[in-house]
Amino acid sequence: MTRCGFVAIVGAPNAGKSTLLNRMAGAKLSIVSPKAQTTRFRVLGILRRGDAQILLVDTPGIFAPRRKLDRAMVAAAWTGSQDADLTLLLVDARAGLTAQVRAIAARLAEQKRRTWLVLNKVDICDRPALLPLTAELAALVSVEHTFMISAGNGDGVEDLLASLPPALPEGPFLYPDDELTDLPDRLLAAELVREQIFLQTHEEVPYGTTVETETFAERPDGSVRIDATIYVARAGQKAILIGEGGARIKSIGAKARGELGRLLERHVHLFLNVKERSGWDDERARLRAIGLDDPDG
Repeated sequence: MTRCGFVAIVGAPNAGKSTLLNRMAGAKLSIVSPKAQTTRFRVLGILRRGDAQILLVDTPGIFAPRRKLDRAMVAAAWTGSQDADLTLLLVDARAGLTAQVRAIAARLAEQKRRTWLVLNKVDICDRPALLPLTAELAALVSVEHTFMISAGNGDGVEDLLASLPPALPEGPFLYPDDELTDLPDRLLAAELVREQIFLQTHEEVPYGTTVETETFAERPDGSVRIDATIYVARAGQKAILIGEGGARIKSIGAKARGELGRLLERHVHLFLNVKERSGWDDERARLRAIGLDDPDG
């Protein structure tokens, strides 16, 4: 008898959802940065545990949307939860019961989804505050189980993982054993470039950029050539990304190329181009290119 099911990781921006997905999957599947709202669309991690296939869904942080891009990200987050067999409500224990967390808990309660509460970053928070926080959250949404973890160092994550297989429905595996994610290689390449933009540039730049893979070509020697375009909203952002003498864009490319080579297990030739395109975050085509549906129909 095998079990298989979708487990959505839902929470406010910067709760640690992508870090938890990568920790449980044992591989870099979702980009991580100290900045909030890094993940923009649903990312699936495929995990085999004994006779169970756990399909982990990392969702964008849920927040008050303004732009079309924001609305599309929030819609992707709620779709990930609605389609799942089980939802992990991930809460930054250090930040506590914020207005965002209250709103998310209230919506989960309305949907009557199966929910487990996961308090993250317990290694760097005030321990006596954990039980009152758990009680406050349990009063807002019915939770089957509560786990206290640190996605950053792995504390408690194994207990959470071990508890998931029995909670999944019986059924056949939906993906081959050798697949780690359903994320296309082209989209994965764009995301790893975007991760380096988050890590290497100033506060205003990452949120004003998007990355699209233009070509992904296999070469006769087994390597792959990837051409990607970084779209920026303003000319000043383009100058920052390129850097003096092209130093910044070279560094972004070098780090992203290394990550891609490890994930794809082959040599990668990565070429980056930067273009200014004001208002890209309100364009339907740009949203589709980064894996999001138009929230306005």
